[in-house]
This record gives sequence, C-alpha cells and structure tokens, in this order.
Amino acid sequence: MSAVAAEEYTAIVAGGGIAGMATAVALARTGWRVTVLERAPAFGEVGAGLALTMNGMAAVDALGVGDAVRAAGFRTASTGFQDQAGRWLVRLPAEQTGRDAITTIWGQHRQRLHAVLHQAAAAAPGVELVTGAEVSAVRPGRPGGDRAEVTWRRDGQTREAPADLVVAADGVRSAVRTQLFPAVEPRYGGSTSWRAVIPDTSADRRFVAVWGPEAEFGALALSDHEIYWYGYFRHPAGATFPDELAAARDRFAGYPSWVGGLLAETTADRLIRNDVYHLPQGPPSYVTGRVALIGDAAHACLPTAGQGAATALEDAICVGRLIARPVREGIPLAAALTTFDQARRPRGQRIVRTAMTIARFGADLGPGWRQSARDTALRLLPPALMLRAGTSIARWTPPA
Repeated sequence: MSAVAAEEYTAIVAGGGIAGMATAVALARTGWRVTVLERAPAFGEVGAGLALTMNGMAAVDALGVGDAVRAAGFRTASTGFQDQAGRWLVRLPAEQTGRDAITTIWGQHRQRLHAVLHQAAAAAPGVELVTGAEVSAVRPGRPGGDRAEVTWRRDGQTREAPADLVVAADGVRSAVRTQLFPAVEPRYGGSTSWRAVIPDTSADRRFVAVWGPEAEFGALALSDHEIYWYGYFRHPAGATFPDELAAARDRFAGYPSWVGGLLAETTADRLIRNDVYHLPQGPPSYVTGRVALIGDAAHACLPTAGQGAATALEDAICVGRLIARPVREGIPLAAALTTFDQARRPRGQRIVRTAMTIARFGADLGPGWRQSARDTALRLLPPALMLRAGTSIARWTPPA
C-alpha cells in the first residue's frame, strides 16, 4: 500500500465489545475512517465485573481514556490467595499499594468500561457504529494488492464493503477467524463460572481469591458500594441447575465465612453463569491478508490469569500504533502487519499458557493429597517470587 492521505484509509472492525470499541478509538486517533459492525441489536456488554491490572491501565491511558476508566472503576489491591478454610497460601505485601504497584488493580463493571469506550468511539471523527450487522463472509485481500471485503446482513439485506484493513474483534467464537482459520476452534476449559455484582458496603474492598478442590472463589470491589464475585468450578459443559443460586451456595459451602456472606446477599436476578471456552493453541498467525485478529478472537485464555480484557486493550492500541500509524506514514501494510504479529502473538500465546498453568495448579487441582501438597509448597514460596511472576505479564509498555 502506498502512502496516501490519511482520510483515504478505511478499516472495518468486526465486533463492538470492549476490544472492538477500543480498536475503533485507536484507529480514529491515527486518522483512519472506521466502521464497527456489531451483531447484537444494541451496543453493550454482558457479564459482571473484571480486574484491570497495570498493563490494561497503560493501554487505556494510551487510548486517551484512562481518567474516564478510573472514574468508572475502583482502585484496590490484590492481597493473595487463601485455602478453603480461609488460611493464607500466599499473602502479598501490604505496602505494594501505590498506583503503579504490581498489586494495584482496578475493579471495573464490564458495562461501565464498555460505556467509556463506546462514548469515545462515538465521539471520534470518522467512526461509524453499526448494530444488527452479522458478518457472513470475509475476503482477506492482499497487502499491496486487492483490498479486503466484508459481507454482512442487516435488516434482512446483504451488504458488502471494501476496506484497507479488517480487524476481527468478535470474540472466542469469531466468525472472521472461523472463515480464515477453520481448524482453530474454541475448546471447553473444563470449568463453568457463576458471577454476580451485588450491593455491599461491608466486605473487604481488596481482591482475594480462594482455591479449593477443583474450584476458585474470588471477589473485589467495583465501587464504594458494589462487590463483584465469581465462583469458578470444574463441571461438564452445558449443564443446568434447577436453582442456580442454591447450587452456588451449596458448591461453596464450607468456604471462608466472607464467601458465605456474599452468597447470602446475592439474589437470583443478579446471578449469571457461563461455561468457559478458550483457544489453547490459537491461530498460527494473528494476521492474514489485510486482516488482523485481536482479543478473544486471537488468544482467548482461561480467566485464571485475569488478563482477558487487559490484553484486548493492549491489542487495540497496537493496531493503532503498529499498523495504522506506520501505514499512514508510508510503511507498507505488509510490513506493519508483520510487526503487529511479531509483537502480539508471542505475548498472547504466553498468557494463554500461563492461564492454563495457573488453572492446573490452582482452581483445577483435584482434592486430597494434591491440595495439601500444593498448599504446603505455596506457603514456602517467598511472596516476592509471586510478585515477580505477575510483573512479567502486567508490567507492559505500549509501543511508542
């Protein structure tokens, strides 16, 4: 692709969730025109809460929405892990609580985080947001040759548009990835997860996780009056419970008293549950033709590393700074896409592996001697080693 006026560059983003909205903002900030295609009839997010570690916050700062994201969330600290009886397995140092400390996290309601990004995308020049648009076909094109083409259906009509760049931000079951990498399919991780956001002003505002046999329970504050909790546990896929709330209370009976307290405060209308799927292998490349894969479409990981949203936000800023801006400055698209893949794929693959390792020795670990052996080993580990492991992922700097 030769250098032309910035306004002539067009991108289509498939998916209007957190990754898609953030990408639209990143592209618009480089002068590209962007169309976001969202399959749902309205923009929004399903789910409950999430934790943004320092790499996620570095990404939203680079997008120019860091202050708004902080205002929408709650700054707290990760305190470590407990066993099923509430005894500490790893207790992180209390002094690691500053804004830039590795243990500092921001509790975010998914809907409020999405709203911040949606508002920024809607206000950005050259961004068109389209709902009810289900992508049905993608022709990836060729850098330096044919442009990509995206086909979608909306209001009963089939529409098609060319683009200089297509970004697949359409989740773990990505329609774009399925067409371009049909052999890459999401796999059930073996666990399902209850989640809820409840009003609460008495619970500890810090993040703590409890590991029990084949389960994990965690909670953190999303505001000064809300707590988000999750209960992640091994179970066959597709299962249903006659009474989900009663099943949750029964599954985590015998856990520390604060767990029972949160479950007692939860009402059935606030409870959701989803089976957990991931991409343990992932695509052989995050780019093909004029298409780039980001977020869960590229590297869906188990939630045990707490990196799903943060790495999607990283991807978004990298689309802007490693692809869109260099192309605008005259770098060939092929070279920019290669740079993006070389920067993002090793990191994405590493985080997927890390999440699986954490699950293996944490939430997925079976009962009996395995629990006591793991617990003893963790209590002997210096907390500094845990901090160092977290730092290797969370201390990330956006490309200049």
